[in-house]
Amino acid sequence: MKTSLKLELEEAKVMIEAAKQKSEEINVLETIAIVDDGGYVIALERMNGARITGPEIAIAKAFTAAGHKRSTHLFNKEPNGPALPGNEAFGIQHMLDGKFAIFVGGFPIVVNGEVVGGIGISGGNGEQDTAVGTAALKALQELVASKGYEVITDADIKK
Repeated sequence: MKTSLKLELEEAKVMIEAAKQKSEEINVLETIAIVDDGGYVIALERMNGARITGPEIAIAKAFTAAGHKRSTHLFNKEPNGPALPGNEAFGIQHMLDGKFAIFVGGFPIVVNGEVVGGIGISGGNGEQDTAVGTAALKALQELVASKGYEVITDADIKK
């Protein structure tokens, strides 16, 4: 048996607020999705004026990051991204119709080495989505550090 950590609404809300703050700082309208380790939505927020397609895309990015335990952009990162033509997972994004995203903006939420969920960011370019996503991860780290938890806050996460 294993005892596992569970991401809860309190932590998700802190992450969303940090993501929105970073979005406002860099002047981009984003949708932020936080999912649990099973890929189910805990919290979702689309900033006023953000694209109407944002929620579905952000959820897919968060689902992919949590479920596959890696940042979504790593699927296409040269030279060995598994979803690149000729590599072992080429076409994987077609497996779960509309739920699997292999481009920048999805990050697993890793606490004490365990994937407890995912965050998906949609609305900016890759650099902006990454800045917003990592700001949310850093906010979680600050929230839980006093309790002895460690959170990975880098953009390139692969478990």
